[in-house]
Amino acid sequence: MANVLNSKTEESPDPESTASEQTPEAPLLSEPRDGIPPVVADDEELARVAAKFAAGSGPVAVDAERASGYRYGQRAYLVQLRRAGAGTALIDPVACPDLSVLRDAVGDAEMVLHAAHQDLPCLTEVHLRPRRLFDTELAGRLLGYQRVGLGAMVERVLGVRLAKEHAAVDWSTRPLPEDWLRYAALDVEVLIELRDALEAELAETGKLEWARQEFAAVLAAPPKEPRPDPWRRTSGIHRVRSQRGLGVVRELWLERDRIARERDLSPGRVLQDSAIVEAALAMPRTPQELTAIKTFTVRLARRYVPVWLKAINRVRDMKPAELPQPSPPGYGPPPTNRWADRDPAAARRLEAARSVVAEIAERVGMPTENLLQPDAVRRLAWSPPSQVSVDSVAEHLRTHQARDWQIELTAAALAEALRAADR
Repeated sequence: MANVLNSKTEESPDPESTASEQTPEAPLLSEPRDGIPPVVADDEELARVAAKFAAGSGPVAVDAERASGYRYGQRAYLVQLRRAGAGTALIDPVACPDLSVLRDAVGDAEMVLHAAHQDLPCLTEVHLRPRRLFDTELAGRLLGYQRVGLGAMVERVLGVRLAKEHAAVDWSTRPLPEDWLRYAALDVEVLIELRDALEAELAETGKLEWARQEFAAVLAAPPKEPRPDPWRRTSGIHRVRSQRGLGVVRELWLERDRIARERDLSPGRVLQDSAIVEAALAMPRTPQELTAIKTFTVRLARRYVPVWLKAINRVRDMKPAELPQPSPPGYGPPPTNRWADRDPAAARRLEAARSVVAEIAERVGMPTENLLQPDAVRRLAWSPPSQVSVDSVAEHLRTHQARDWQIELTAAALAEALRAADR
């Protein structure tokens, strides 16, 4: 990689390096080794790229850039790929919304992504879903890395830095500036090298099979079901105590979502969450009262003042039965801070189970949530099998999507901890 590195170094330590590693700053990866490829924006050029990737060899590095915070939804606005023998490709998925020709060209070749759960939905939309996966972020978590961002891992594992100054730009911009395209190409420049180094470390630590099971589970996971009441995720909603206030949050959220979808804008650019909450608390009756709320002074928010007031007045006229309940009907255990009062035995089981999971996670060197999902542990402690045994605990964990390696590591210890807590 020496030919693609800028050998200039800085005296100050990189902010992503750990406190214990105050070494000279790693060299910056400043230019793609093959230059910045042209953006593919028509089917003819896409076919040529697909042929090149079909003739390449080995895994395929894949990344996608979205316009989070700018556009509605999470669609991809640029897709980057790299493969040995094929080089790097930058593809405009707005101009080329069907990348199945590229997917078919690489067949069952492994695709390498960083934080695959973020990019898989938008890649699936353009028909570029992997058949086999290596997730470098997930590999880092299984290996116990403290920092698993792509920049931090590339620096630690490969000893080079990636520039990240364009991570949060509006990728729906057309044409895309050259600096942005350079950044995008560099994101897949060393992803295969990172993958190879991590695979070797996984094999050395005995975690390679664990990683393979995790990667397969990521690919097999069904799409997330839409939330039944997505408006309840409004930031600051905990300040709204009354049902009528919650009704205002719901109606304003729904109006905002409709406008954002129609205008293809991030909802927060139409109306901020803080504005919704303040309106729910103040219940304004006139345009003057509404625009007196500071967060309604944003241009787009002011433009739709009649819409917001109509929604608020609609809530005023609602019957109590039409208003949302303070808390939606729950599925599963209550919040754990209530367990000691509602079921002291369950609280003891939870404490014992968490202790066991923490001990095993420390021993194998990974975060507890990667060893076992916290929700599976909570449900096990709240509603344990009628006959607690290694097999019954294993079946519970399997029902809650635990992988074989996780069950093998934890089932016996959890069964013993539950029995001990109940004694």
